[in-house]
Amino acid sequence: MIAAGIVAILAAIALPTYTQYTQRSYRGDAKTALLNNAQYLERNFTQSNCYHQYDSDNNGSCDTAVTLPNTQSPLQGDAVYAISATTLTATAYTLTATPINPGPMAGDACGNLTINHLGVKGVSGDADGNGTAGGASDIVACWNK
Repeated sequence: MIAAGIVAILAAIALPTYTQYTQRSYRGDAKTALLNNAQYLERNFTQSNCYHQYDSDNNGSCDTAVTLPNTQSPLQGDAVYAISATTLTATAYTLTATPINPGPMAGDACGNLTINHLGVKGVSGDADGNGTAGGASDIVACWNK
């Protein structure tokens, strides 16, 4: 009986810790995919002077739509996050990683992760539990861990 109690206590401690670890890992994969897409769009802007299209015939005009290289996270296997450009114009973009529901990150306190053309990072969730979603401390909690 004592052994069962010890196992129960260890499980009560280990399971939440493991869950937090896997969530941080999935979130890290999503941040990597967002940053890879941002880098791709910045390279395109450097070459074509616009984000949303590229100059396919080298005539100085942005004439071909851009396709993001990373549309899911992780890149292989079952998607945990869907990666999309929620804003994509000639002069601006906002990239968003949205947890797939149902999935291991559905209901994550961070919610959606975003980054824009200025490098401003954001979240839609209330990760710090203060009742205000998307605040500075939420961004730190989700992007820096």
